[in-house]
Parts: sequence; structure tokens; C-alpha cells
Amino acid sequence: MSHQAEWDSTGVLAVATHALSLNYGNEVALNNVDLRIPEGAIYVLAGTNGAGKSSVMKSLLNLERPHAGTAQVFGLDTVARGPEVRAQIGYIPEWHAHEYGWLSCGQLLQHVAPFYPAWDHPYAATLIKAFDLSLTRRVDSLSKGEARRLQFVLALAHRPPLLLLDEPTDGLDPLARSRTLAILAEHLADTPTTVVMSTHHIGEIESLADHLGVLRAGKLVAQLSRDALRSTVHRYVLDVSEGWSIPPLLRCVDIKRSRTGRELAATFIGQQDDVRARLTGAGATVRDVTAVTLEHAALALLTDGGSR
Repeated sequence: MSHQAEWDSTGVLAVATHALSLNYGNEVALNNVDLRIPEGAIYVLAGTNGAGKSSVMKSLLNLERPHAGTAQVFGLDTVARGPEVRAQIGYIPEWHAHEYGWLSCGQLLQHVAPFYPAWDHPYAATLIKAFDLSLTRRVDSLSKGEARRLQFVLALAHRPPLLLLDEPTDGLDPLARSRTLAILAEHLADTPTTVVMSTHHIGEIESLADHLGVLRAGKLVAQLSRDALRSTVHRYVLDVSEGWSIPPLLRCVDIKRSRTGRELAATFIGQQDDVRARLTGAGATVRDVTAVTLEHAALALLTDGGSR
């Protein structure tokens, strides 16, 4: 069962890519990626380091040119209409450094604002206060956490309809991460926005996210709404006979057996009715089925290798 193309095809798409492929020399970064991100979604892009998450975002910004395929943001081709696309995006890159390091934070904000006709100066002032940003500090003197807070102001102040957030809480201590995510939640409540976010802290955004995409070695191996995830990935507790083995064609990860081997817990990927039927048909008794968190589902889909 493939989850590559599970989305609401009747909805308006903020982001759509078609067979998007990108290479760095002989290294494949993206391989025929078909993203479908509905307008207004908060879409988590999960994957290990090097899976292609940053490459996706750079392709949407036309900072990297795909070797094949296309990408659209709000219906605009990212290559042909690059400046128009970028004007609608707030971007926080994974890398913290800024090329205008000799400027103060205030000077940088003044420099950037004219590039965005929608720049909201009163809101920028509110964000500066909320993030406790010193306008007199030189950009190249900022710590990783301070640089991240500056990037948030730059990304949010023009209230863009699309946010691309690449590991946005990286470099922040736990208290700062919590405060930053609270400010982001307030922003999303006040401003209609589509968000594409990659993060190693999926649990922290559990309450915000409503779509999940999973990249593995440049391939989009799963793409589901939260509702689809709830019906597709579950934790099962089984009573089984000694020596019992998982039937073929079932996809499962994170298997744990009791010492006696008569109780087994595993995360199975598939529609619950089908999984139950196959398990009971193989002689197992399904004792409990529970939903999993978004983080657990992402890990399951990342480690899933197909049939077992």
C-alpha cells in the first residue's frame, strides 16, 4: 500500500511539485517528488539528515534549479515566476548565518522591508518585542538562538501566505523553543498561512500539524493528512502462540515481544480492518489497538521497509 499520493484532490493547493528531481553532482537529492500541500495546511516534512528536506524548500524558492520536474506555489511556476513566488514566502533556513553580518539587526530589518510590499511595520515592532531582539546588535555577533529569533521576525513580519521553516527551533533552548512556538501559533491564528516545516522535534508541534510528508533518500515515501494517519498507523498488542510470526504482506515496525514470546506489540501500517483481519487470520488475538502520535507515525513511516 503506497501513501505517496494521499491528499484531498478537491482542495486548493498552496504547493504542488510534479516529478521534482534534483542532483548535486552524482548525488541524488530529490527523486520524482510529488508534493501536494493544501492551502492553509501545516505540513510537517520528516526525514533523516540528508533526506532532501532542505532541497525541497530551496527548490520552492528557486534557490536550487531542479534537473527535472516542476514546482508551483499558489499556481506560480517557481522557475518562471521566481521573484513573485519569493515575495509570498517567509523562509527560515536551517543555516543560521546571514550574509549581511556587518549590519545591526535594525539596519537589516530596514534593508529587507522594502522588498516586501506587504511588510507590516507595527507587527514587526510587536515581533521584535516578543522575541526580545536588540536592534543595535550586529548580526554577526548574535548567538545561534538570537540569530534564529531574528530570522523569525524577518519571516513573519510581512505576513506571507506561505512559510517554509527548516528546523526553525534549532539553536533554541527548551524555554525559547516553547516561547517561539507559542508566538508562531499566535501568528497562525491571526494570519491565514500555509506552513511547510521540517523539524527533529515533531512532538513539539503535535498540536499544530495536520499533514505529514516523509522523505527517505530523496523520495517522498508517504504523504498523508492527520485524519488519514489516524486510520493508517496504529500500535497493536497481540496474544500469540510461541514461535508465531507476522504474516506476509503486513507492514510493521518497532516490534517488541514479551519474555515468553506470547505477547507482542508492534506498530502496523495499513487500514485497521485489514490489519486486524490478517492478524486474526494468522492466529493472533488482537488485545488492544491505540492511535500513535504524529512523531511515532513519522518514525514508523521512516523505518518502514515494506512487507514483513
